[in-house]
Amino acid sequence: MPPVALTIAGSDPSGGAGIQADLKTFHQFGVYGEAVITLVTVQNTVRVSRVEVLPAALVLEQLRAVVEDIPPAAAKTGALGSEEVVSAVARAAADFAFPLVVDPVMISKHGLPLVAEAAASAIRDELLPRAALVTPNVPEAEALTGMAIRTPADMRRAACRLLAMGARAVLIKGGHMEGDALDVFFDGVEWRELSGPRIDTRHTHGTGCTFSAAITAGLASGLPLSDAIRRAKHFIQEAIRSNPGLGRGCGPVNHHAPVEDSLEEKECP
Repeated sequence: MPPVALTIAGSDPSGGAGIQADLKTFHQFGVYGEAVITLVTVQNTVRVSRVEVLPAALVLEQLRAVVEDIPPAAAKTGALGSEEVVSAVARAAADFAFPLVVDPVMISKHGLPLVAEAAASAIRDELLPRAALVTPNVPEAEALTGMAIRTPADMRRAACRLLAMGARAVLIKGGHMEGDALDVFFDGVEWRELSGPRIDTRHTHGTGCTFSAAITAGLASGLPLSDAIRRAKHFIQEAIRSNPGLGRGCGPVNHHAPVEDSLEEKECP
């Protein structure tokens, strides 16, 4: 049987982010994908004009249905939308027999907030302690920790703070920083920096979803966390570099990029 991965996230009708991006990424990694929908958006590569969050009870019904019949080997969260949904998923995750990757989606690529402050607090207080890995970008890490992040040293301090909040491992993505795309990983024992060249393109829609889905696919396939992250980093770099150039705005990455394992990695000082 193929490995199974689950995404608990929102829908992007343009196909570049959310459950659509996650399922395409799972498939590219040879993993069977399941999806629990938390919210529906009205968006394209230019704008997000509406977000409708599903009732928490309906999200839980979806989750119970897939887990009881085709249990995943790993799961991830994306946009959860409301405090009620975050809390419901966090309660359910207490009984997960598989690792959970938390991608704390809080702001859309177009700058529209996807969660209220109450939901952000629930992510901090209830969901992070369930995370085998949390994968915030810099603005999300700032929102979760309450600290400004301007340098790699700030990223390391923020990683320590997120670990103290209960996550078992942290990967802060540096795509919003200047210079190369530097990500900082910390699991409480080992520090790693994963670096890739900054690619000059506006087509980066769904980057965070795709990256975390690629990590989840690796975990579902039985890879150790560090190996899953390394492979996913290479994949997202190639996905951005070979983007299909779709849309009039911030278009999607290439979810059919090759799956390889080659990138620069070094221990943090």
